[in-house]
Amino acid sequence: MPIADLIVIAGITLGISLVVAFVGALVLLGMRRAPLAAQLAVLVAVAAIAVVASMVGVANRMFLSQHDLTVGIYVAVMAGAVSLVFSVLLGIAVSRNFRRLTVAARDLGDGRLIKSAPLGSTAEFRALALELGATSAKLEESRKREQQLEAARRELVAGISHDLRTPLAGIRAISEALEDGMADDQDRFLQNMRIKVDQLSGMVDDLFELSKIDAGMLTLSVSQVSLYDVVSDAVADLGTLAHGREISVESSDVDDLTVRADPRELSRAIGNLLTNAVQHTPAGTPVMVIAGRSADGRPTISVIDAGEGIPDVDLGRVFEAGWRGSGARTPLAGGRTAGAGLGLAIVAGILRAHDGEATVRNVPGGCRFDLVLPA
Repeated sequence: MPIADLIVIAGITLGISLVVAFVGALVLLGMRRAPLAAQLAVLVAVAAIAVVASMVGVANRMFLSQHDLTVGIYVAVMAGAVSLVFSVLLGIAVSRNFRRLTVAARDLGDGRLIKSAPLGSTAEFRALALELGATSAKLEESRKREQQLEAARRELVAGISHDLRTPLAGIRAISEALEDGMADDQDRFLQNMRIKVDQLSGMVDDLFELSKIDAGMLTLSVSQVSLYDVVSDAVADLGTLAHGREISVESSDVDDLTVRADPRELSRAIGNLLTNAVQHTPAGTPVMVIAGRSADGRPTISVIDAGEGIPDVDLGRVFEAGWRGSGARTPLAGGRTAGAGLGLAIVAGILRAHDGEATVRNVPGGCRFDLVLPA
């Protein structure tokens, strides 16, 4: 066939196809809210009509005989009908997958766990379904963590309210006794009041420190410090308390390690661990403080007591704010109480701020807390 005839045939086919496609686009625009199966049927119908109309246009230019035109139209109509049926079936399958994914997305929005994601008939649907299932699992874990945090927060508020009420009641009773002139030994009353004020001050200080840690606003003044000096200062600060409880606090096997840390915050962390150890250690038993290196070479400060240990089920909660063991309300020396249960949470926060970690485990005859600093 001459090239000129091919060009004419191509032009006729292109022109008719463009007109049919334009009309089909208008129809689809009007059906934009129609089901997917109906839209697929329109697409197949547009293709079949474009083929038939092009063949008629070419036949009118005498490029096709009447016999060839009839055969071509018959073939195009039959092929279009079969394609139409398959497009409708495909549209129904796709619509069913969409409905399943819609239900899964609704369950996801309502907070229900998608236990088995609906797998679609195509790779895209399968990937989307698997992603929905993974997202559902992540959200479920997040909801559980949020519930745990909320429960811990309520427990913390209840515990702090109880602990604050105790010294406040004592201060009120002492002040009323002084006001009514019923205090025979005013110096002793004033001393007791100062002790209770110190308790309140310590609780408020712990709350402020924990709030800075939780908000990520704990600012460290990092410098080169000797672990020996930090441990010695912390042990010395606790000396009076330990002597009052007849518990000897010792520092042994302390290597002269130098690390980059905030000496004030690190000393506070060690002091909190020592206070916790003193509180839970029977009278007459030592509390051991060891500074050295861990198995992987990182500087480590260990506080080992000779208490009863921690139940295995509670080991994971030791560093939660507000969590306290069974003996947490045991009075300390000088009338001090165990505080609001924030000490170990502050320890964990201080170590995180140093890019380190705080761990705890039971050892034969007691419990061991490790403060591991970065190398």
